[in-house]
Order: sequence, then structure tokens, then C-alpha cells
Amino acid sequence: MAGFVYNDKDTVAKTKEGMLRGFKAGGVYQFRGIKYADARRFEAPQRVKPWEGIKDATIYGYICPGDNLPRQLYMSEIDMFHRYWAESEHCQYLNVWTASLDRKAKKPVMVWIHGGGYIDGSSIELEVFDGCSLVKAHDVVFVSLNHRLNVLGFMDASNFGPQYKNSANAGLADIVMALEWVKDNIASFGGDPDNVTIFGHSGGGGKVSALMQVPAAEGLFHKAIIMSGIIPDDNMLVETDVPPTQIVAEIAKELGLLDAGFEAGAGGVSPELAAAFERLLVCPEIPLERAVRRACRKIVARGGKIGWGPKKNHWYMGFAADNPVTEFSKKIPVMNGNGITEFGMPDGLKDRRSMTKAQKEAYVKGLLGEENGSKLLQLFRSAYPNVSEVYAPAYDTFFRWDTLRYLKAKSAASTAPVYSYIMALESDFNGGTISCHGSELPYAFHNTALVPSTQTGGGRVTKRLERQISGAFAAFAKTGDPNIPELPYWPPCKDGHITNMVFDRKCAVYTDNEQVLQECIREVIPATVIDFFGPETEPERWLY
Repeated sequence: MAGFVYNDKDTVAKTKEGMLRGFKAGGVYQFRGIKYADARRFEAPQRVKPWEGIKDATIYGYICPGDNLPRQLYMSEIDMFHRYWAESEHCQYLNVWTASLDRKAKKPVMVWIHGGGYIDGSSIELEVFDGCSLVKAHDVVFVSLNHRLNVLGFMDASNFGPQYKNSANAGLADIVMALEWVKDNIASFGGDPDNVTIFGHSGGGGKVSALMQVPAAEGLFHKAIIMSGIIPDDNMLVETDVPPTQIVAEIAKELGLLDAGFEAGAGGVSPELAAAFERLLVCPEIPLERAVRRACRKIVARGGKIGWGPKKNHWYMGFAADNPVTEFSKKIPVMNGNGITEFGMPDGLKDRRSMTKAQKEAYVKGLLGEENGSKLLQLFRSAYPNVSEVYAPAYDTFFRWDTLRYLKAKSAASTAPVYSYIMALESDFNGGTISCHGSELPYAFHNTALVPSTQTGGGRVTKRLERQISGAFAAFAKTGDPNIPELPYWPPCKDGHITNMVFDRKCAVYTDNEQVLQECIREVIPATVIDFFGPETEPERWLY
């Protein structure tokens, strides 16, 4: 590869723990698989011990075990290209992309927190998560990280010992530890530890919003971007109404560690349950993960609620729109946005871009009836005059309502600005494909070249929107203000008013354009339900 450099002189960086050797290609240094923490199962992370000599940092570190491969086998590689990697619960690794190793460079730092709910995903799951283009286009230092997920990162085991006091937030604690690593070491990679932006999509966005409610994270980041990630504490992804001891007992029964008829109390830990927990601590990850999925399915089938994700306690202050906003986060500028439909898409329609206005109206009214269809059409056209009304019934019902609540709460409580966006581009792909969950990712990473042109639209529209979105994200990371010359003026949300930048073929700004529309949507469109545990599909029963 032209311009490839890899040696003990030119591609070595000094960290607090020791020396690291990465490589340089295409003008960008890459350091992969940097271990930032260690942790025993369900326990708090600890910083890694210093080492002698130079450690190689050219291969990505482990990702957390989960439903990564089974889930992705049912996902389209036309929309996004996925990457698979070795799994281990010892997955506290991060990666750095930078154009300079000069400690005096003080470039803005963008720390990526991946999605996948709180149960799977990784820092390298999608090819567009590569940081080279973002670094070259906008002169930032880019960091991505892995952390514990699902039962390994978010199971409440506090009944089983003081060392598990915050096990329900262990995965989030991993991220705090990674941000501490960034604060201590990023200057060696040309970054400014006093100008760090965290950003994430989906579950990653949820982690970003949660971190702003963690006092232990104060001073570790200075700006935040939440992409399709406002996840309240009562969201189906995280809400749990089953006592922790009963969850542990159900998992243990699936592993054959307890009799099927064993009943766990709501609080105390019996000797039998304590013994089963001790064996659960050393159960191999794959049998454990499969047993957890079976246990969760049974709990849900009995009417219980169970989710993996941050839990409000002494360490995490709870979702900001339903709890006091932490003092430190009031000073943090926030950018928050969604795809216009997220998980929705018109069913059974082909050639959506060629439909006439009358055909679109007939489709919407056929779904919702004359009265509700007419009302929704009117409100949608008023809110989004440049978006095809055929997508009105698919308007997001999973994130946006809570996002509006969050935007109002955060902007009212904060001295720092809060910005909102909607991704609304309709590509030509498959007769017309509207922006859904994750559609802005290739644009934000300046990586549309890494996905098929059918997904992004291709050509001048794609390249212009890529410059606009990645430019706005980078400007926000640098200054806390996303305004750039290529976009219309983008004001922050203020005095209870929500102002949206609508990213589209022609970007536009609207204020208070969706509140009434959202109220109508909640009346006439069923809420989106996501089954993260899925049906019983394992070909064999793993026992331990």
C-alpha cells in the first residue's frame, strides 16, 4: 500500500500505561485494539496495568458476545456492509484514527459509541465506522470502543455481594473508563482532552444520553450527539419489573444449575441460589448467552418485563426527561436527531417515487380510513412539505415522541445549546426508500463511498449531503455549534420550541413542525414493538 508506515520510530505513541505501535496508511495513523480496562464478570472495570516495551496495536480487540452473527444473518448487505469479529466478555478495547502524533496538535476528539440496543453490536460492526475519511475530511481525532453488553454488562447482581453493587451499569461503567483513558492519553495521538465529543446511534445514542446522567463522567466529555437514541427508563429495551434474584434463578435453571421447580424470593439469596450464582460466574460465554435468551423468552411469556440497559441507582441518575438534569450536563451542548421513519416503511408498495398525489392519498386513507387518513395527510404535509406523503403512516413511533420530551427538558434546564435534526432523504433505491434507522450514518462518517450507491442515492446529491452532514457534525464537535456555510442557519431549540434541521436533497429548517403531527401519530398508528429476544431457534440446547 502506497504510503504505508509501520515501525518502532514513526508509528509509536506513548500512553500512561506504556508504548503502542500502530501503522500509518493514506496519511492516517491507526491504532487498533488498545486495552483500556479489565474486569471480572459483573464487577466494575479497572485500569490495565502498565507494561514494558512496545505493544502492537494493529488488530481490533474482542467484541462483546451477544446476538451479533445470528442477527446480522437476517440483515441486508445491500443497505449496509457488516463486519464480524472474535468475541469475549473481556472486550474493553478501543481504536484511534488520527492524522498527527504531535502532543501540541490539540485536535477535537470524536468518540464513537456503537449501537445494537444494549445487547449486541461493536465498534467495527459496520464498514462505515472506519474513521479514516472523517479524520482526513475534518481534521479530528476519532476514537471507537467496545464494552460489555446484555447480561454481561447490565444484569443487576447486587444481591450477591458488594463487588456487584453497580453491575446493572457495568457496561456503562466500561465506557466511563474508556473516556478516562481518552482524557489521560489522547494528547499523544494529537487530540485535545479538553475538547471531546461523544456520539452514538441507536443504543449508542442511548448510552450517550445516559452518560450525561452519570456524575462519574463529569469532565470526561464536553459535547454530545445522540442519533436515534432517546431511550427512557421505561422503554422496552431497558425496563425490567422482575426481581434480580428471579432473573438469576431463571438463567441458572436454563443452565441446569437449579431444578426446574426452584422458586427464588424477591430479595434474599438462598444457599442454593448463591451456589448456582458462583457457577454462573465461570460459565462459558456462549452457553450463558444462549441460556439468557431462553430465560428472557420465558419471563416475557409469563408477562414479565426484562431489558438490558442502564438502571437508575446511586451511580446513574435516570433518564433526563423524567429526572433532574445533572448539573454538569447542563453545560454540555447537545445535537439530537432521528430518521424520519426509523423502523417504518410502506408495505406492499412498489415504485413509490412514481405514484401520483391521488394514489398516495388513496394509500394512506386505505390504511387509516377517510377521517384519520385525511387528518394525518394534512398534518404531515404541513410538517414536511418536501417529503412524500406516502411515508406519513411510517413516521417514527419508537423514538421521536420521547425525543421531543427530552429536547424540551434538556433545553429548558441547560445553559448550553440543544440542536435537533431529522434525516428525511428518499433515495431512488427499490422504487423509493425513505431515511430509516441508521440512514445518516454513512453521511455522518463521510463514508458514503463505502456503501452501495443504491442505499444513499449516489451522485451529486449524496456527495453534497455527505459534506453537509459530516461537516455539521464536525463543526459541532469543534465548537458546539453545527452551523456551516453549506447549510441554512440552524438555531438551537429554545423557550420550549423545537427547531429541526431537515437533512434532505434540499436541507431546510422548521420550528415546531411536528408536535401536533406526533400527537396524531400516537392516536392512529400502533407503536413500534421490537422483539429483541426473538423465537426459540437454537438447534441444540446448551447446558453447563
